[in-house]
Formats: sequence, C-alpha cells, structure tokens
Amino acid sequence: MKFKKILTLVLSTVLMTTTLASCKKDNLNVPKFSDETINIGVSGPLSGGAAVYGQSVQNSAKLAIHEINEKGGLDGTLFAFNMYDDKHDPTLVSDGYASLLENGMQISLGTVTTGPALEFKELAKNDNLFVLTPSATGDAVPEYDNAFQMCFADSNQGTASAEYFNSNYQGKKVGVFYKSDEDYSTGILAKFEETLSESFGEVVKASFKGEESDFAAQVEILKDCEIIFMPIYYTPASQFMLAGKNKIKSNAIYYGCDGLDGVDAISGFDINTIPQEVSYLSHFNSSTTVGAAKDYIDAYKKTFGEDAPLSQFGAAAYDCVYAIYEALKVAKANGANVSAATTASDFCEILKTVFVSDSFVFHGITGAPEANGKSNISWSADGFVNKNAVKYIVKEASN
Repeated sequence: MKFKKILTLVLSTVLMTTTLASCKKDNLNVPKFSDETINIGVSGPLSGGAAVYGQSVQNSAKLAIHEINEKGGLDGTLFAFNMYDDKHDPTLVSDGYASLLENGMQISLGTVTTGPALEFKELAKNDNLFVLTPSATGDAVPEYDNAFQMCFADSNQGTASAEYFNSNYQGKKVGVFYKSDEDYSTGILAKFEETLSESFGEVVKASFKGEESDFAAQVEILKDCEIIFMPIYYTPASQFMLAGKNKIKSNAIYYGCDGLDGVDAISGFDINTIPQEVSYLSHFNSSTTVGAAKDYIDAYKKTFGEDAPLSQFGAAAYDCVYAIYEALKVAKANGANVSAATTASDFCEILKTVFVSDSFVFHGITGAPEANGKSNISWSADGFVNKNAVKYIVKEASN
C-alpha cells in the first residue's frame, strides 16, 4: 500500500508559513510545534495557482485543532500545527518535509495535491510517518501502509460517478470531455467507462491536450449530448462551457469530479451566464444549511471571514484532524501509550492499527450525512476511504 535532510534553525523558520494576508487574521492561538504538544504537519500550496486549496486546508486544520484544544486536547495534551508552502511544486517537497520533521512533526496530513504527494509519500515511508491526506486523490498516494486518504481516489471518483449515472440518468445521451495527456482525467474516465451501464449505449467523447483553450471542435462533437461528464480541472471546464453557450443544449447537465471545485470562483468567469446545470461529485456541500457541516461552515466564516476560501479540501482537512484525534482516543482506551513524547514511528503504528480495524468508524462532515447530521467514514487496508458521495450542484439550470 500505501517518506531527511537537516536544515538550520534559521532556514526552518523561513520555510514555515503563517496565515495568509488575504484571509481575516484569526485569533485561534494554535500552538507551534514543541516537545509538549502532539505535532501535526502538512505540505501544500499557500501561494501560486493552487493556493486557494492550501489556504482552505490550513484554515480548517487550525480550526479543528483549536476546537480540540479548547476541550482539553488529548487528556490534557494539546495539538500543534504547522504548514509548509510547497506551491504545488514536487521539487520543493523534500526541503519542506525535512523542515517539518526537524521541527518535530509526529503526524502528517501529507500534501494537499497529488503531484507533491508522490514525492512526500516516499519520504514518509522511510520515516514510518503516519499520513492522512485530505485531498491528494491519486491512486498511488496511499501505496504504502502508513498512508490513507480522506478524499476519494481518482479511480473511485470514476466508479462513483458512473454509479450515479446508472441510478439517475438512464436514457440520457452521455458525452465526455476529458484531457487525454493527464493521468487525473484519463484515470477517472477509465473507471467511469468500466462501471457505466451498457444500457447507455455508445458514449460520445471529445478530448484535448496541453494548454489548449479553443474548444469549438469539441463543442461541435458534444452539442447534442444531454449530460456531459467532465473529469477535468475547473479552468478548461469553464472555457468549454463558455465555448458551448448557445450551442450545447440549454437543458443539458455538466457533471464533473473534485477538479471542478472552485469553478464558481474563477476571476473573470461568471458561472451564472451558463444556462446549463453545473454539478460535480463531492463529499462536501459548502451550501448546506443543516447538520455538522453547517456548524463547521458557520465557525469557519466567523473565524476567517466571509471571503476566506471554503472548499471540500478544507472540510476534508477538518475531518482529518478530528479522525486522528478520535483514533488516538480509541488507541488510548485500548491501552496504547500516547503522549507528546511518542515518536513519529510509534504514532504511525498506533494510528494505522486503529484505521484499518473493522470497528473504527469516524463520524465527520464530509460524505453524505446520516440521520445524526454526520457521515460514516472508514478505511480499507489499501488506504482508500469508504463513505457515501454526494452530488453538489454549483449552479442550477436557468429557466
């Protein structure tokens, strides 16, 4: 299944990041790494094109740790948090990992995105560091037995999407718009086609490569489809939808995966000008008005401001911290020796034993909620998460 290089204290301090100026300054007072705290670290983009994801993860992890510490932490032992800005660049991961580890990281949320995760996982394996990533979706991320995902793996997104189509879109003409030179897109598509019912008949497909942005030809291929599956990221998705205005059926449905998260917040793109429904497979609805997810949203906005980035990436990070906390409580109840002095390797053995046990079910804010307003989440021995997905409608169809 499912990672040291020693840096000077000065360099380590420079590498560590603080809350971004773009967010409301919080007053959470989450502790820095120390010998008296249980230290959770993560690597992710706090600057660059993917920063919105990293900011949401940082904010949400800090919020969860603050809440846990306010209740006394783990029998009096508080949790600490630190995040390294990897700018979504795998070449920066090694230095960031070394810095976090040298400063005392004992448990990790891994990385925010998949590219850096493939570097991080090798380093964590070598140190037997426990990793629970909120949002690195690559199938290979949980390759070793120390790593787990809170997010759906790419292949699982394809399977879950096809199952949703099988249950809800029978009789519709299905089209697919995908990126043929990207593992994320082709990996999801492969599982989608494998699982999609034969009753749909031939699926119409249109692809693109590289930085292509003129999608007139692809629109022409897909213009008669009633539902268009888009296992791609939000920028080309927005460009395709703009190209398809007045050409794609107005009552068609655009349906994607987690790559569409943020499509309604792209600068210069007004999603309300798109007549079709825009939706995607998710494990979190940022517009929910009920349950534990709503409590998280309210606390997040109160703490970081109405304009702070809020996404399923952050919600998953919030769940990651709480899942680790709950697993440590279970381990202590079962007799494990858990304290601030526990080594990273010992934490790893303790946590992975709980995570793969049949009896451990975490109740979180991601995944389809049950009657109690929380979801049921568990993990397979391969590190993949088990929870029910939800369809998140970003924009309803225009009348």
